[in-house]
Amino acid sequence: MQILVTGANGQVGHEMVRKSPSTDFIVHGFDRSTLDITNKTNVTSIIEKIKPALIINCAAYTAVDKAEDEHEKAFAANQHGPALLAEECLKLHIPLIHLSTDYVFDGEANRPYKETGPVSPLGIYGQSKEAGENEVRSRLADHIILRTSWVYGTHGHNFVKTMLRLGQEREELRIVNDQWGCPTFAGDIADALFVIASKILSGTFDNWGTYHCCGSTALTWYDFANRIFSMAKKTHTLSVKNIIPIPTEEFPTPVRRPAYSVLDCQKLSSTFGIVLPELTESLKSFFTNENMTISQKMVT
Repeated sequence: MQILVTGANGQVGHEMVRKSPSTDFIVHGFDRSTLDITNKTNVTSIIEKIKPALIINCAAYTAVDKAEDEHEKAFAANQHGPALLAEECLKLHIPLIHLSTDYVFDGEANRPYKETGPVSPLGIYGQSKEAGENEVRSRLADHIILRTSWVYGTHGHNFVKTMLRLGQEREELRIVNDQWGCPTFAGDIADALFVIASKILSGTFDNWGTYHCCGSTALTWYDFANRIFSMAKKTHTLSVKNIIPIPTEEFPTPVRRPAYSVLDCQKLSSTFGIVLPELTESLKSFFTNENMTISQKMVT
């Protein structure tokens, strides 16, 4: 079966392409230079050429703070692009999996968010992602919207890689300790997407809708940093000696982040049998893949 993956240069899209040889799927990965999802002509021509059995949209504008000044770019990628994909999928009878985010919630809850929980994004990024979800829902019945959170991987920019860099450069770090979420390894999301794809393409699937998919460990950024360094010290030379917990107000950003964005993934488990690993296991996967990537670079 052929799958078309957009955003192949992003964290999750990269993992979909990397893992594809060990699956039963032929994955056609496109980055923005080869498939601009905001360009209708580009979208139509590529999809009609590939004729995939399924499309997985990993493309997105993800610069949370810059989105406040780049409103049009954020909505183009996160709303207009998914709308074009959904329209083309409807025309050609192709199901669509669309990745979304915990940032559609405001973080005011005190228990994990269910898929049916009310959304109230705090900034342009979250608003544009909510708009994209609504475009997909309104245009295409055969869709899965997969919300995830705190994504990290060996490819691209993310919290784990930032901590490793800073941990090698500085002796002291100040990390926010009052924002809660579920770190999610991009490789685990890719594995989940392949399971979902298999179910969808089995020919009997009809459980369309919105699902939450994130790591099994809920913690703060400060706790996350400590877990990263605890494992990293086995393979990395670190300078950091003190990690100081701070409140959000001591680390101001242009956009307020959700204070609590833990997602309830029970629906994903009951429908697809998917439970993502807890943090220790996913971090092991990160460091294993990181070491493999470094070795490959050394060889080439």
